Amino acid sequence: MVQRLVDRRPQLRPDDLVAALVPPPRFDAVRFAGYLPDPAEPSQSAAVTALSAFADRVSATPGGAGRSGGGGRGGWSGLFGRGARGSRSGGASRGAGMARPGVYLDGGFGVGKTHLLASLWHAVAGPKAYGTFVELTSLVGALGFAATVRALSGMRLLAIDEFELDDPGDTVLMSTLLTRLADAGVALAATSNTQPEDLGVGRFAAADFLREIQGLAARFDVLRIDGTDYRHRGLPAPPSPCLDAEVAALAAAHEGASEDGFAALCAHLAGLHPSRYGALVDGVSLVAWHGVAPVADQAVALRVVMLADRLYDRSIPVVASGVPLGELFGAELLAGPHRKKYQRAVSRLAALARDGARLTAAA
Repeated sequence: MVQRLVDRRPQLRPDDLVAALVPPPRFDAVRFAGYLPDPAEPSQSAAVTALSAFADRVSATPGGAGRSGGGGRGGWSGLFGRGARGSRSGGASRGAGMARPGVYLDGGFGVGKTHLLASLWHAVAGPKAYGTFVELTSLVGALGFAATVRALSGMRLLAIDEFELDDPGDTVLMSTLLTRLADAGVALAATSNTQPEDLGVGRFAAADFLREIQGLAARFDVLRIDGTDYRHRGLPAPPSPCLDAEVAALAAAHEGASEDGFAALCAHLAGLHPSRYGALVDGVSLVAWHGVAPVADQAVALRVVMLADRLYDRSIPVVASGVPLGELFGAELLAGPHRKKYQRAVSRLAALARDGARLTAAA
């Protein structure tokens, strides 16, 4: 019998959240050598060079970044020189003189930022941690702030994927957490589609929160990575939606597939914390959706974005009926402050739908 995601309610223990701070399956084996820079975009090869050097510097800190013997700050000042300065946080560094404790990979979706972040994590000697922004805020919620600082302050590197500030509470939380970790000597690396000083733009602009954002930006040197979306470079257009009967037949034919109505699944996501979305789809071989319809509500849309990220992390093919996945988010949402998130989700879902179409062709 085909399983339904709406029947799953995964539970995660705090220890599970800490143990899960590693790159997801899709990026488990990636390395710098496997990143293929676009020859037309020199920023991509420059990013590989800069991050490789950053990895060497972080790994060279004795016993972890915060174990220099003179306090956390001493690890970085001793490594880079107390007077060294990187690029301004709003500019595009190319790796020369990167002196701040963090490196921030900024660029459009589909340029390989997550590949590079995971490659950096693999290149740095442990102890180290890797998580999405949502996973880190969930860790704080599960362990408490002080325990999270203790759990992460012994790391050489904390890598944060999909960094974004969607509400003022997250702003203060992450600003304080990363400040404490940087002061403890932890090297920081993050990816985002948004420059650090522009985080939260269009969502909140109170002076207190702007100061928090500016404080975060000062922790990072920026590597700007330009280019087109590699997920669709030279590939055919995403497939058209399937018929409902085709979706049902594909789900029945693939062991480990799930089959759900799209509306019911969206309602189910509302009752799960996003930190559980990965566990929700763990072990699923194919996701089959009936009746995909445009999403108008922002809260629902952001949950779909996070589910799409977890499906992509796990390389789970998607087959669906209803509207094309490219029409999932309406014009009003795409004109709003989360536009880049929606575009990333569409890009990732289109790639997974292309994988699903190959299964359809083989059936």
